[in-house]
Amino acid sequence: FVPTMKISTNSILADNKPNWIDFNAGVLTEGTAMSDLLPQFIEKIISVASGEQTRNEINGYREISIFKNGVTL
Repeated sequence: FVPTMKISTNSILADNKPNWIDFNAGVLTEGTAMSDLLPQFIEKIISVASGEQTRNEINGYREISIFKNGVTL
């Protein structure tokens, strides 16, 4: 099993669900350049792969949703 990172597509979601979201990609729609955000995203992936806990892990959620269609909460 591997950690599942939740990536927000908009900052409102990230702001409203800080205990769910691991990375806010919504800043792309607010003027942040992809070239600036991509290194941050890669760094986050490397950190999680190196042992940093995701929000789910920190909050004690251990569900499995492999091959599930649609939204998973």
